[in-house]
Amino acid sequence: MNSVVSAPVAATGDFAADQARFSTYWRGVAETLARLPAKPQRDAASHQAAEALKQAARQARFVFLRRHVVTLYDKLTDSRRKFVRVDRLVYDAAQLVPGLVPTRAEVAAETELRQADKDGCEIDQGILCNQVLADPACGAHLCHAMLLPREESAEALAKFRRDGRLDLGYAKVERRGKAAELLLANPRFLNAEDNSTQPATEIAADVCILDPDSEVAVLRGDIVPAGKYAGRRVYNAGINLTHLYYGKIPFLWFMVRDLGFVNKVLRGLAKPDLPPDEVAGDSIEKLWISAVETFAIGGGCQILLATDFNIAQRGAYMTLPARKEGIIPAMANLRLARFVGDRIARQAIMYERRIDCDSEIGRMICDEIVEPDAMDATVARVIDRLTGSGMVGAIGNRRALRLSAEPLDMFRRYAALYAREQALCHFSPALIANLEQFWNAQSRRA
Repeated sequence: MNSVVSAPVAATGDFAADQARFSTYWRGVAETLARLPAKPQRDAASHQAAEALKQAARQARFVFLRRHVVTLYDKLTDSRRKFVRVDRLVYDAAQLVPGLVPTRAEVAAETELRQADKDGCEIDQGILCNQVLADPACGAHLCHAMLLPREESAEALAKFRRDGRLDLGYAKVERRGKAAELLLANPRFLNAEDNSTQPATEIAADVCILDPDSEVAVLRGDIVPAGKYAGRRVYNAGINLTHLYYGKIPFLWFMVRDLGFVNKVLRGLAKPDLPPDEVAGDSIEKLWISAVETFAIGGGCQILLATDFNIAQRGAYMTLPARKEGIIPAMANLRLARFVGDRIARQAIMYERRIDCDSEIGRMICDEIVEPDAMDATVARVIDRLTGSGMVGAIGNRRALRLSAEPLDMFRRYAALYAREQALCHFSPALIANLEQFWNAQSRRA
């Protein structure tokens, strides 16, 4: 085993030669790992051996990518003439350089396991995303790819314009005067986000932004029909922790969500022929209004940091319980301090400080606090006020504010760090321990 663990110590600079050499090494690691017992059956010695193998192979991936990431990315994107979304890029890379990242079959096999029982082959996807995003040119190109409308969105837009509404199952779009309203609709899990909701939510956001018959977009939770919150709207319960515990949230979910849906809310949609840059490029944008009813937990709170005007009902609250989940709260570490300052941001992220919307700190994020029966009228009034002076100046001001606070290159660099650290957190034993301790996840039904 020691000879297998001894990875290539350096890349030569010759892509083809290094590709062959490193792929041979990774194949040897995989074969050795496969001879060990499955993760739940490993004793201390076999567990230590497996972890040593995986760690050595991951270090070799960093060695290879730090030398060859630009060449690799150019091969995958025809020298950046072709846009490839991250959820396809990682699997194209698996074919081009065997062993660098897992194949679809390898990821699918682990998808059948609980999170605690996985070996974490998707960490290698995080390493690849980290190195692509860390390169300024490749990273900017990948961000551009993720800001383009999804292929399915053109047909969805046509249906919405024809019918005046769009039901994508886990997300709905309805027309509200001058606004297109996106409703998050995962009622069984209090409108939480998971792998099932992701495509619908992003397509719905594309439709809202592209719709020529609306001037602004509204984001809201749909009505929950049963349970404790029956008959009430719930904005967003964050990531589906039950699905997370049972291994149904892939690592790529984090990257697709925050480079796609949430970043589109913040930056609009990119055009294929121009960079999504405020100064030299262009984008298709709308102002976004969030209507927060009941609570905005985790990912829900993260979205509020990307929308332009936030209305909350009295009694609603926000939390970022990432510490109890053992993960990073997406872009909140990048954005929250801009609203509430560094110290409060640290308390919210690292000590799970609850922020009541109708509090001094909550009002730094929420623009208006209303009684529950006044939400509809307030949303309508805010729509009229935001559109009353025309949208050209509003979008110009939006871009100028964004450039001063979070230019695309800052986002790219943060996303690179996020890719690496979230991948490690996602497969950490601490995540499982936290979910069992704080969420009682082992007793919940997936």
